[in-house]
Amino acid sequence: MTAAAASFFPALQAPIYGGNAWRKPATRCNCERKTYSTSNSLSNSLRSSVSFPINFDSSAQPLRLQPLPDSVQENFTETLDGSMNLQVPMSGIHHITQGEPCQRIFIRDPPWIGSLFLKGLYKSVEKEVKLEFKEIGKRKYNLLRRRQIKAETEAWEKMAEEYKELEREMCEKKLAPNLPYVKTLFLGWFEPLKQAIEKEQKKQQTKKQKAAFAPHIELLSADKMAVIVMYKMMGLLMVAQQDGCVQVVQAAVQIGGAIEQEVRIQSLLEKARSNQRTKVPGDAQCSSKEKEVLRKRVNGLIRRRRLKEVQKLLKKEEFKAWGRDTQAKLGSCLIQLLIESAFVQPPVSQSPDSPPDIRPAFWHSFKPVAKTPGQKLVKKYGVIECDPIVLAGLDRTAKQMLIPYIPMLVPPKRWKGYDKGGHLFLPSYVMRTHGSSRQQDAMKNISGKQMQKVFEALDMLGSTKWRVNRRVLSVMESIWSQGGNAAGLVDRKDVPIPDKPLGDLTKWKRSMWKAKKINQELHSQRCDVELKLSVARKMKDEEGFYYPHNLDFRGRAYPMHPHLNHLSSDLCRGVLEFAEGRPLGKSGLHWLKIHLANLYAGGVEKLSYDRRLAFVDDHLDSIFDSASNPVHGDRWWLAAEDPFQCLAACINLSEALRSSSPHTVISHLPIHQDGSCNGLQHYAALGRDTFEAAAVNLVAGDKPADVYSEIAARVHNIMIRDGSQDPTTNPNALLAKILIDQVDRKLVKQTVMTSVYGVTFVGAREQIKKRLGEKGLISDDRLLFQAACYAAKVTLAALGEIFGAARGIMSWLGDCAKVIAADNQPVRWTTPLGLPVVQPYYRSERHLVRTSLQVLALQREGNSVDVRKQRTAFPPNFVHSLDGSHMMLTALACRDAGLRFAGVHDSFWTHACDVDQMNLILREKFVELYSMPVLDTLLEEFETTYPGLTFPPLPERGDFDLREILMDTHANNELTASSSEIETRAAIFRLASDFESSFSCCR
Repeated sequence: MTAAAASFFPALQAPIYGGNAWRKPATRCNCERKTYSTSNSLSNSLRSSVSFPINFDSSAQPLRLQPLPDSVQENFTETLDGSMNLQVPMSGIHHITQGEPCQRIFIRDPPWIGSLFLKGLYKSVEKEVKLEFKEIGKRKYNLLRRRQIKAETEAWEKMAEEYKELEREMCEKKLAPNLPYVKTLFLGWFEPLKQAIEKEQKKQQTKKQKAAFAPHIELLSADKMAVIVMYKMMGLLMVAQQDGCVQVVQAAVQIGGAIEQEVRIQSLLEKARSNQRTKVPGDAQCSSKEKEVLRKRVNGLIRRRRLKEVQKLLKKEEFKAWGRDTQAKLGSCLIQLLIESAFVQPPVSQSPDSPPDIRPAFWHSFKPVAKTPGQKLVKKYGVIECDPIVLAGLDRTAKQMLIPYIPMLVPPKRWKGYDKGGHLFLPSYVMRTHGSSRQQDAMKNISGKQMQKVFEALDMLGSTKWRVNRRVLSVMESIWSQGGNAAGLVDRKDVPIPDKPLGDLTKWKRSMWKAKKINQELHSQRCDVELKLSVARKMKDEEGFYYPHNLDFRGRAYPMHPHLNHLSSDLCRGVLEFAEGRPLGKSGLHWLKIHLANLYAGGVEKLSYDRRLAFVDDHLDSIFDSASNPVHGDRWWLAAEDPFQCLAACINLSEALRSSSPHTVISHLPIHQDGSCNGLQHYAALGRDTFEAAAVNLVAGDKPADVYSEIAARVHNIMIRDGSQDPTTNPNALLAKILIDQVDRKLVKQTVMTSVYGVTFVGAREQIKKRLGEKGLISDDRLLFQAACYAAKVTLAALGEIFGAARGIMSWLGDCAKVIAADNQPVRWTTPLGLPVVQPYYRSERHLVRTSLQVLALQREGNSVDVRKQRTAFPPNFVHSLDGSHMMLTALACRDAGLRFAGVHDSFWTHACDVDQMNLILREKFVELYSMPVLDTLLEEFETTYPGLTFPPLPERGDFDLREILMDTHANNELTASSSEIETRAAIFRLASDFESSFSCCR
């Protein structure tokens, strides 16, 4: 402390005086004063820093001071009392002799005075630093928020400005700019379409009998409308099921809806600006002027008897939805203008003297179209077709077609109501109702208090910050640029069309049809990959981004961005990672290895944990090679079932194991904990069946139980038994012999997985038929169909043998729904978190709308419920509402524990170091959910909601003890984080949340 004190005092700008400040004596006197010396360095520094002489006896023993802790330590106040134990030698006192002038004398304060001063200084500096960081964070947030608002409100305007600028540049230089294929087309169509829209807008203003869409076509500028129409039409063609055409009704409604959405965004933006203006204190005078103008305007309208306009002006009513009729009429008008304005010209291959071959890019026709892909019954529908030249380079330049709305750069607005939350200005709804008016009414009328937990869970999911894994993206780009056809990426080349033979054309026609269908699917898949990659490219330089979440009508949460999100394919999951990194720790390294083994799959994921760890350790050389040389090395990662996610895990594990301290390596990778046939897990908990609970891993075992392999084994045994019988008496004997060697886990997996979600025999047959077709061992289509029928029947029978209790509950749920639907009422229930659910299955009614293109038959919700759909859909929908509730309960508990969390229905993600804690939480929440009387509560709600109906009694349930779920020895023994560590993480998380929320006052 001596040195610290000596260096501290000279740094001050003026002498420091103690608590008893020295005063200049009024008269000179003969007195003795004591001065305390600590060291020569202190005396020298004091001589240089004070303006009066001080005499020290250098021969005196120096003061023995106990060292005082540095003031930046938190516990330095505890040793202040000890620092007072000073031993001052009397020989160090200097006497002032008679006649010596009595001058001002400086006495140094005890060391604890300086410590107190340092403590105050440290606190002051710490406070200033915190404020500075807070100010920096606020400025950063405001900058990102401004960017987000621009992205939501100025996207189409920016695109329109781009094409206007290209037009000007082309006119000035008299030279067409070098643009991507799609943009070249758009540049040629933009100006004629814009002029056509302007002409239509003026026409509607002057017409006496205005069209139904007249009030809406004027709400946006012509250039913005032109861009929206072009992008939407080409976007629909990219994903069209039919070759180069899209149904008129689909195109018209979507284009009209896009126009409505942009009008609403601009309305909200204008309203926000208006509110900001009225909040300015200095605008009181301006506000009174506005009121005076409003008063005069109202009086003028009253004199002219325009009462409707007066009501609108005074009510200041919110933006009202246009409805599908208006969307269809406006969309059809704009499509017709596009058809009249857009032309294409094939490459120059004709003589200079001949006129140029200019053709319409789009045209309207009627075409036989199957209602759903693969359906034999077809009807004639109005379609918009495009010239093959339009599609020629579309999949190569699909990235130019990216919708302007990207993941959010700032945390989403907190949910507070049906349409209050999510994006800042983009219309956002807490539930995807798909036009179901009854579900919308239920959501709008529910109290915010009842929905509080649901809103908080969605906010938690939306607050998870993501970023792009640049190394994985680089590998994706490399493989895609080389033609794809690896790591799950689609082949960028079409399959060849077979040449026309001279003889029988029947087989050729069928093979040609198949080749065209495959190429059409490849085209859609290529466009999808391009769109996903284009979002990743756009976001790769961002520090992080967020996905606002909302619900489907059953209560399952989904990210609202359509392309790049963690619910999508391996491509998306592989390129996304948490923006926040956390040290692996001992348990994290353990879980990272297990995660890698699970992603490699191929049966490895069903081994015990020890054997999965051994698998990873045995392949370390391949893992290191995959991480360091993923494209040109051995490419071991390509053999994984989820190759890009496996590559990301290889890179993270390689970094850890090559580090001198693997446990301290920062990991951004989400580690997954997936449910084992999650639907059956929920049924096992509802039915309290011990055998079913063990089959789906609700209780611990030496290795994970595999229900799919168990069903496959039973199916195999049944087929062996049938195959041994006489084919003359048992027609299935021949089919059994054909299928015996083809039965495996993959053949039955999808059927087992969807059985609890109400898969029918027809659905099971189609699933198994597809799997058998992939094996390619049965070439005859008729035989393939018969084999699929037999295999589906045997699989469903094997399921009934194992999951009898689940089947009983499923039947009871279906019977209840049948009773309700027979009374022409939809099935309604409330989830454990308070979410109201209304099944939207009504018989649709046709509604004819006359448009400028054709008469469109729009479907709308009728008044009669669809009894069959209400009955068959209720069991799976009810289970989905329960797994959604479990996921949201887990999300809230992870938030409280300080964990980062992402959920994909029955798959829970967090950092590697937090997997053990999340494992314990998700089990606790599962037990908490099913400790409630779920089925009893449902029956009581039915009896209250439908008082005149009689429901069947509850099915019998077993005696499985839910507490056994918490006795997973692996999960409990692997817990390495102490409660204090967990509390610390929770505190840090809360601080971070408060830090973010402190800047959200504008949100």
